[in-house]
Amino acid sequence: MKYQVVRVDTSLPAEVQLLTWLQKLCLPDCPVYEITKDSYWFIAYSEHGEAAGFAGLAPSSRWSDCMYMCRAGVIKAHRGQGLQKRLIRQRIKLAKALGMNWVVTDTNYNTPSANNLIATGFTLFEPRDPWGFETALYWKYRIKHAV
Repeated sequence: MKYQVVRVDTSLPAEVQLLTWLQKLCLPDCPVYEITKDSYWFIAYSEHGEAAGFAGLAPSSRWSDCMYMCRAGVIKAHRGQGLQKRLIRQRIKLAKALGMNWVVTDTNYNTPSANNLIATGFTLFEPRDPWGFETALYWKYRIKHAV
């Protein structure tokens, strides 16, 4: 199946409603991440026009040259199609276009997500001031800019 990843216009209430629904469906045990005016969101659509997954990117609250991959999920029926990797790459591309040097994120008991991060070039790191759960793993990606 073919998929298209689209950046969401979060000024549209219907888009925010769809993102909220996707968060609840894909991540039922997590609180809904607030969709703010300074965050960026993507939805992956199947060739039939159904929402298949989503991902968010927000400015880091810790570093000025860094974006935080805040949420992502793929609906069960669409897993195994490489969508999470595509959503990761889209967010890295946007962070680079915004002039950022780093992208960070965290995982918690999520081996498939950790493997996708490794496959797209992320490495583990230990922040001085951890922000996630006690069991969180922290990931960073250094954006390469042309010299």
